[in-house]
Amino acid sequence: MLNEKLKDFNIILASGSPRRQEFFKNLELDFEIRLKPVKEEYPPRLTHFEISNYLAQLKALAFKKELQSNDILITSDTIVWHNNKALGKPRDADEAFSILKSLSGATHEVITSVCFTTPSFEKTLHNITKVTFKELSDKEINYYIKTYKPFDKAGAYGIQEWIGQIGVTKIEGSYFNVMGLPVHLVYKTLNTIAETT
Repeated sequence: MLNEKLKDFNIILASGSPRRQEFFKNLELDFEIRLKPVKEEYPPRLTHFEISNYLAQLKALAFKKELQSNDILITSDTIVWHNNKALGKPRDADEAFSILKSLSGATHEVITSVCFTTPSFEKTLHNITKVTFKELSDKEINYYIKTYKPFDKAGAYGIQEWIGQIGVTKIEGSYFNVMGLPVHLVYKTLNTIAETT
């Protein structure tokens, strides 16, 4: 349905995430994947969704000069916000353990920002989901890290994996946002672009 509306556009997804790519396939969109290395650093003054917004826009900046008139570039970034700080991807097993230990028995926020860029405009939106974990034992945390190696995931976990199934007791907001993309907002925004451009 949406694909028909966007038939005159070239959708570019700038993400190596297999989960985000799968979401786009599930939306039945024709899209291409383009990747560029970006150093994901942000000014320390930024907090909360300002961080993910900044990083999503930073990823778009790398492509701006090469966009054609009918291109829609989509970039995104996900962070976990807990105890007033951003938790990114863990560097190693020790850091993954430390992150998951801090999330154990607590509620945190998962924030995903999505930036839509064309040669003539840029729109960035974000979505916040609250996730609560039960008290996780050290044994459960270590088993998860060893088995699933969550080093490519913000907050050191994938909600769709074992630890989400046994550990998450409550979700407030979009489940898919926690997986890395607020699909409902992407769908809505692309519909709006198709209808107004």
